[in-house]
Amino acid sequence: MLKLIDTGIENTVGFSIEGKITKEDMSLVLSAVKEKGEQHPHLFLYEEIESIGGLEFRAMLQKLSFLWETGFSNIRKIAIVSDKRWVHTVVDIEDRIFRGIQMKSFDQHEKPAALAFLQQRA
Repeated sequence: MLKLIDTGIENTVGFSIEGKITKEDMSLVLSAVKEKGEQHPHLFLYEEIESIGGLEFRAMLQKLSFLWETGFSNIRKIAIVSDKRWVHTVVDIEDRIFRGIQMKSFDQHEKPAALAFLQQRA
């Protein structure tokens, strides 16, 4: 399940992930990303990952279609909050691959630091 989170940062889409991600969940988040992206030239993402119990195939197709149409061009920073070690490893790898996007992972108790990271000037 994906649930939107209000971060208090105007150009940021925040959401939490817990359990299986459905097509409906993905629609909710992608709509928010598209709407914020139309309003702001630089977009930030804030993610809290409790657990990931899978991704419906339709949700994955929807995400890929969105990325094909929209891409990552306006996403500048991503902060991921999770106590899962493997999430931190994936974020480190993705940060090296997607050089135009600053990505950083934080433990659950570091939520204020994650939000501060998004607010820092690059």
